[in-house]
Amino acid sequence: MAGATGHVGGAIARILAEAGEPVRALVRDAGRQGLDSRVTWVPADLNKPSTVAAALPGVTAMFMMAGYPGLSEVLDAARGAGVRRIVLLSSLSAADGDTSNVIARYHIESEETIRASDLPYSFLRPPTFMTNTLQWASTIRDGGVVRATFPDVPMAVIDPQDIAAVAAVELREASGDSHVHELSGPQAMTPKDRIDVLSDVLGHRIGFEGLTDEQSAKVLHEQMPAAYAEAILKFFAEGTTDESPVRPTVEQLTGRPPATFRQWAEANVGEFR
Repeated sequence: MAGATGHVGGAIARILAEAGEPVRALVRDAGRQGLDSRVTWVPADLNKPSTVAAALPGVTAMFMMAGYPGLSEVLDAARGAGVRRIVLLSSLSAADGDTSNVIARYHIESEETIRASDLPYSFLRPPTFMTNTLQWASTIRDGGVVRATFPDVPMAVIDPQDIAAVAAVELREASGDSHVHELSGPQAMTPKDRIDVLSDVLGHRIGFEGLTDEQSAKVLHEQMPAAYAEAILKFFAEGTTDESPVRPTVEQLTGRPPATFRQWAEANVGEFR
């Protein structure tokens, strides 16, 4: 599996390992091997497909990330090694089909490449992660005012642990069917809604300032390459992607409801203190 040191991939590895499933995780940095002794850590880089091929014998299903240029070569190797399913962490933006948007484009292209491979697949399309809230952690710890982009845009933010739980189900899928799953958390929330929950969990009021679209654009352009800033502005200032719908997918596939933002905040409260 790819991304095993990230929020979603790490949780997938833990879920499968705790269930006694064999997990083989790709890691670029050999120094990060052994993070979980129940996982077999294999040095490999998705940007170098030849390094991935050596890790594939005996693998039956693969968890993949979007946006790697060598994906078709990895898939060829996977098919040759007997892999029977690809589970891709995609994005809700892929549903729009807007290849002029650089973020949507790499998810769309990754999905298209997997479809063309003729391997059964499961595409997971989540909205914004609850863990994105951690970008405010240092400001909150310092007692500052959180200045949030797109303050009036509701998003059904999702706990990456719930994405991982769905991925674990799909990695075990034995049929040859392919699936596209649009995911969500249990409630559409604005940034101020999340701040209110954090204030309650922390027991003190957190200062909040909602930025205008113009201010949001300035902040984004300072933080990232222009193409990515413009992509995010399209999503949330222009409204090309709607992350507000609450979907039943997580509960349907895992048998339990997705975590609320309050539950996530309580579990991660130490990050904000």
